[in-house]
Amino acid sequence: MSHIVVVGAGQAGASLVAKLRNEGFDGEITLIGEETAPPYQRPPLSKAYLLGDMELERLYLRPESFYADQNISLRLGAHVSAIDPAAKTLTVDGETLAYDQLALTTGSTPRRLPAAIGGALDGVYVVRGLSDVDAMEPEFGEGKRVLIIGGGYIGLEAAAVAAKKGLNVTLVEMADRILQRVASPETSDYFRALHTAHGVNILEGTGLTRLIGDTRVTGAELSDGTILEIDFALVGVGIAPATALAEAAGLTLDNGIMTDAHGRTSDAHIWAAGDCASFPYRDGRIRLESVPNAIDQAEIVAQNMLGKAVEYTAKPWFWSDQYDVKLQIAGLNTGYDRVVTRKGEKDGAVSFWYYGGQTLLAVDAANDPRAYMIGKRLIEAGKSPAPELVADPATELKALMSA
Repeated sequence: MSHIVVVGAGQAGASLVAKLRNEGFDGEITLIGEETAPPYQRPPLSKAYLLGDMELERLYLRPESFYADQNISLRLGAHVSAIDPAAKTLTVDGETLAYDQLALTTGSTPRRLPAAIGGALDGVYVVRGLSDVDAMEPEFGEGKRVLIIGGGYIGLEAAAVAAKKGLNVTLVEMADRILQRVASPETSDYFRALHTAHGVNILEGTGLTRLIGDTRVTGAELSDGTILEIDFALVGVGIAPATALAEAAGLTLDNGIMTDAHGRTSDAHIWAAGDCASFPYRDGRIRLESVPNAIDQAEIVAQNMLGKAVEYTAKPWFWSDQYDVKLQIAGLNTGYDRVVTRKGEKDGAVSFWYYGGQTLLAVDAANDPRAYMIGKRLIEAGKSPAPELVADPATELKALMSA
């Protein structure tokens, strides 16, 4: 009987094993995860779960009984230390496990501050897993002073939760503006105003020199010489693909585990999906850090492990929840040279449309689901309405589809 092993029990791993059974695979499946919790959603961790608005069980992607019911061996709290592609085995907590096909859905790991500048002090947290959020939750007391390092979406979402819980929040961003790497100045301006209105002190163009403290963080020295007194710190300076296992096994890396359009790595019997995998996209390669990509790519890989030979065509979309604002992003804005702002029908709704020349590349829609849906459909259909039409409030959104 064929044995498929999946290493990484996150969104991609859980989607992959479910799809294998859905496609009729009746062989042996083993899903291995380092965490002790069954596969769960990550996006609500730093928002609804940290706020206390979501119970632990509601985080789970499926009831734990699902895996037993589907005859999937779920090995939690297990560490894979090595893969031997020649022997088609892997080492799990000292035990040798044989596979016929292997999928790596190892996800990503948060970048941490160096110990030399205080990154190892108590009271310094990253937002990634359930244990991270459980550890920091007691810190979120009203009136506490938190320093958030990094003005990307992770940092801003954490700032929103902290502000809603009544903390004194300072956020530092080394770049000239928040969201500089991922969004337009217009989107940055929107979210800066939102956070400022909620009392968050945002310091842009300001780096962290060091965190201060003997064993626990008590303060921070900023690049402009300012000394802050703080109760704890949250680090949101990005994530890196978890590729150590693949690299040690000799698989080819390229900003993640390199796969072909089917999700197959440089080894014929090993596949990869989710945050850890880079794949062909348009004229180059890309790695996407998003839940939709993890699900879609994993399901394609599951089909291809069963011989379907389906190419993965990414349709990038993302979201971010901050306060009462839901930001929905369609497409990728890489290479944009113009941003068109369109006011939505409801108060506070706005969308930012990214163009490269006359080509629509992406849409950031804040509390404007209709603009997001129309923008997404246009991008996926390869249609680009004239920027002037988009900017004109008299233009009906639906009319853009036929423009």
